[in-house]
Amino acid sequence: MARSQTATDPALKYRRTRLKIGDEVIVIAGKEKGKRGQIMHVDKRRDRVVIQGVNRIKRFQRPTQENPQGGSIEIESPIHLSNVMFYDSKTKSGIRIGYRMGGPGEQKVRIGRKAGEEREIKEKAEK
Repeated sequence: MARSQTATDPALKYRRTRLKIGDEVIVIAGKEKGKRGQIMHVDKRRDRVVIQGVNRIKRFQRPTQENPQGGSIEIESPIHLSNVMFYDSKTKSGIRIGYRMGGPGEQKVRIGRKAGEEREIKEKAEK
């Protein structure tokens, strides 16, 4: 039996996410439900995001020359994209994100969609 194309072509498995590094998101499902934080890393291959201060786990390090004492450290582990939503500070809740073309010659604009209304999402300044 022939394999399907999706099983062999890894590019077809990626989920297109509209979330970016630096966006504030809220966790909507799982043990960390209700927590908010900024996205530190987006893993498109595994459909996961790392959120600052959320889903922290303990890892144990052996003593090395840089860290002679060793011991345990806490790091953020990834969360699946389906468990997070973009956080809107005006409505204090999670919203869906979309794109709209501004007009001829204008750039694509990110918009937030909440209960039928659409409004522009301001991009945070890069540091």
